[in-house]
Amino acid sequence: RGFFYDRLVAYGGKGVSVRELGGGRSGEMRITRFLHNSKVTPAEMIETALARTCTQVAGRHVLAIQDTSALRVDAKGIGLSFHPVIAVDANQGTVLGLVDNIFLSRLGGERASRKERDFTEKDSHRWLDGAERASALAEAGAACVTVVEDREGDIYECFVFKPENVEKLVRAGQDRALADGTPLFSKADAWDEAGRMEVALPAAPGRKARTAELSIKFGVVEINRPASRKASDGLPKAVAVTLVIGQEINPPEGQEAATWFLLTTHRVTDIAAARRIIDFYRLRWTIEQLFRTMKTKGFDVEALSQEPDGPLENLVTAILIAAIRVMQLVSEREGTAKRLLSDVLDPDDQPVLERVCRSLEGKTAKQKNPHAPGSLAYAAWVFARLGGWTGYYGKQGPIVMLRGLTQFHAIKRGWSLRDV
Repeated sequence: RGFFYDRLVAYGGKGVSVRELGGGRSGEMRITRFLHNSKVTPAEMIETALARTCTQVAGRHVLAIQDTSALRVDAKGIGLSFHPVIAVDANQGTVLGLVDNIFLSRLGGERASRKERDFTEKDSHRWLDGAERASALAEAGAACVTVVEDREGDIYECFVFKPENVEKLVRAGQDRALADGTPLFSKADAWDEAGRMEVALPAAPGRKARTAELSIKFGVVEINRPASRKASDGLPKAVAVTLVIGQEINPPEGQEAATWFLLTTHRVTDIAAARRIIDFYRLRWTIEQLFRTMKTKGFDVEALSQEPDGPLENLVTAILIAAIRVMQLVSEREGTAKRLLSDVLDPDDQPVLERVCRSLEGKTAKQKNPHAPGSLAYAAWVFARLGGWTGYYGKQGPIVMLRGLTQFHAIKRGWSLRDV
């Protein structure tokens, strides 16, 4: 497994095939036997990753961020997708590790019968499965666990049946009917503004990055049980949750105002708490960066040549774990969390890192590694410089970090052969 991970990173950003990863016939056979071993399953690999994540969560407020991304899906939505859950420190934005991953295989024809099927039989049950899996973080000592989701996770059953030891935060995906007869999206029209905050909006298709000023409102609402659901399913007539609204004031001309309707099981009693809820939701972007790292500009997971009935899911799971490590390096690039190298990487890499670091450092302060040897931030600085970051401009993103990590593994291989 360690050999497989090293080879995945060594070929990061160049596509993935078992023949290339092996680096030779013996390496190819090692990886092939690993992927086809009956004891090596996605579930077993995820359990190992979750156990490592649980060692990092004690005393923290952890966000369990989950989302779905297509792997091999056609225009009709038929094919294979994957749904990871990742753990992120709510206060520092640090990526703590992987929590879970669910594969979804859609064969077509499900939509016609979806209203007749029980919730436990629907693909949408994955959102509740992710929340239940995240409860392991609370059991491991996390001070609080908040499951964070985009609109697709706005499901009535997920509010009702969520584990007691986790909270839920989701962007409202539909204008729900409320118990008092008003629609959700117009409920706050009569509410007073509680305060304002500035947020950085990242660039998106058709939108440049900008700083937006948000008007914030919040209050408790009761969402009705959908008409398509039955009381016999164990669903109450209504569920009380907190609605937090952030709406942009004076957006640039020609740009749509950023507006977030957020539903949460957290109690929000003041403007500071409302701002925290918005900040928690904004960290959902972390999982989008993970998908970017796994796909075309990173590991190119969509180009996998493995057949669906082969070890495809094992290979995707391994790439997911490797991409998480890249994200952990990105989130610790400034040393905010004071994490150790051993939290993510092999401690035996330290001598090579220090030697490479000396070759990269220049004479000015900005060309010196500001972090202590043995820290994860020290390693992140080295990888970023190897990946093309000059140390002067911008911040080191996941693609730069992956390129640098790839270069480092090539150097490491040469280092291991120095006495041959």
